[in-house]
Amino acid sequence: MAREPRSGRPGLVWAVPALVYFAALALFPMILVVGLSFCSWNGLGDPQWIGLGNWRKLASDPQLGSSLWLSLETGVVTWLVQTAICLPLGVWSAGRQRSRAVVSTMFFVPLLMSSAAIALVFSALLDPNFGLAGLLGPWLGVDDGNFIGSPGLAIWAVMFVITWQFVPFHTLLYQAATRQIPVVLYEAATLDGAGRWRQFFSITVPQLRNSIVTSSVLMLVGSLTYFDIVLLLTSGGPGTATRTLPLHMYLTGFSSFDMGLGSALATLLLIAGTALSLLVVRVTGFRRMASVREGL
Repeated sequence: MAREPRSGRPGLVWAVPALVYFAALALFPMILVVGLSFCSWNGLGDPQWIGLGNWRKLASDPQLGSSLWLSLETGVVTWLVQTAICLPLGVWSAGRQRSRAVVSTMFFVPLLMSSAAIALVFSALLDPNFGLAGLLGPWLGVDDGNFIGSPGLAIWAVMFVITWQFVPFHTLLYQAATRQIPVVLYEAATLDGAGRWRQFFSITVPQLRNSIVTSSVLMLVGSLTYFDIVLLLTSGGPGTATRTLPLHMYLTGFSSFDMGLGSALATLLLIAGTALSLLVVRVTGFRRMASVREGL
């Protein structure tokens, strides 16, 4: 019997471009940064091996604790706010209302803007002298409208800008996932007398479980990389009120020219992001999830 010709190529061959891309732009830089964390280097000349010297300095860094706490606080708050906004908004935008297309198009405009452009725009808007902050401040209990100049309010202003920037992206994730939910589930629920709210909590939310976990991982791990918005909006100020861990890493490495200690901070960010991602996957049972469309 003649053998049937093999169709396609082995799966590994198709994965080679992605593996090369990952190795060149992610794996190699990570290894290089980890190596530099054990060296003393000011950016010029050759790095000098000092062993655990940078890690000892890191353990006694007075700014490390507050920077790490600010990053975690920013991540948790923006995750809670964005999820509460994105989930219902994504479900709504997946519908067929007349106004949906126009409103969704306007709402997704932040996806077209860079983080630097968004930071510069909000820097002007939050200016207490010439921006909208001066007009809205008294209505919000801030008489001078100096949100980004107040140690207690600056980090909340940063969280607001981050939320404004990333809500459209996560809304798009929920919109796409909602459109994959079989219509027969809603038709059966309607025949059983379930209203919209009952359908939302009993059908939509369970069907979006995988998307919720994915979105949450992106938000929480992404909170450890917020850098450009903080740098351009507040530069870590006033004082160190908004000096998040990524910004602390940048200022240590590129402003203080201590690349070794900056690399140690970058390695700490890598460990924290990986641990946070694994924790979310572990708690939610994401690895054990079966298909939500099984049997349909």
